[in-house]
Amino acid sequence: MSNTHTDAGQDVHVADSSTKTIWRTFWILLGITVFEIAIALAHMQFHWPKLPVNSLFIILTIVKAFFIVAEFMHLGHEIKNLIMTVLMPLLLFVWFIIAFLADGDSWKNMRKDLAPGTPKPAEKVQVIEHEGGHHE
Repeated sequence: MSNTHTDAGQDVHVADSSTKTIWRTFWILLGITVFEIAIALAHMQFHWPKLPVNSLFIILTIVKAFFIVAEFMHLGHEIKNLIMTVLMPLLLFVWFIIAFLADGDSWKNMRKDLAPGTPKPAEKVQVIEHEGGHHE
């Protein structure tokens, strides 16, 4: 029986590597979250322009989503075709949500502009003056 082989040592090594990866991902996510909170607090105090701050938040959120999906949902260790099978419908779904939000916003604005009792904007009347004076 001297030739028997156990995998107990390999299991400990795999678990240790897996734990290190989870902690590394945790610290990365924590760092990004603390950075986002710092940016939000600075934005409240200094009143930075909204577009760059919101763009930064969207980018950081996508980075956090990447780490969560890659590590905690184990998609980072899969083959490329499986990743694309999950990613493409997700991108289409995000596009779908953005399209519906834009459509709803335009519908809201259209209803607001055409609501009963809403005064119409004054039309500009163009007065044409003749050089020769009055015509009778």
